[in-house]
Amino acid sequence: MTACPCGRLDARQRALAYADCCGRYLDNFDATPAPDAESLMRSRYTAFVRERADYLLATWHAGRRPARLDFDTGTRWLGLEVKDRRLRDADHAEVEFVARQRDAAGRAHRLHERSHFVREDGRWYYVEGTLR
Repeated sequence: MTACPCGRLDARQRALAYADCCGRYLDNFDATPAPDAESLMRSRYTAFVRERADYLLATWHAGRRPARLDFDTGTRWLGLEVKDRRLRDADHAEVEFVARQRDAAGRAHRLHERSHFVREDGRWYYVEGTLR
């Protein structure tokens, strides 16, 4: 079993397999959208780990989506911690997280962000993030 990079655990506190976690969204985006903002945020983290620009761009809200996405060569993602999740109303949510990474030179970095999400036509999209 390949554990999902997002670090989600099952009821017994065991790592979920990629295929049972974020893989179902990344590998089947058209038929299986992430069911909530936290799942979308976790799947986007996994997409960064796997350098899946197609998924990241498809799940970025059209009003904020960049034209393209490049990855930093040599970046290693080390882990994700969800700090808070908040459903503001039926179609707006926020997820606060810390993602750890190491750059090509070996320096460690922490990305601490409160991400904002919107649901349109039954799908959640990343809108923007506020760094902490």
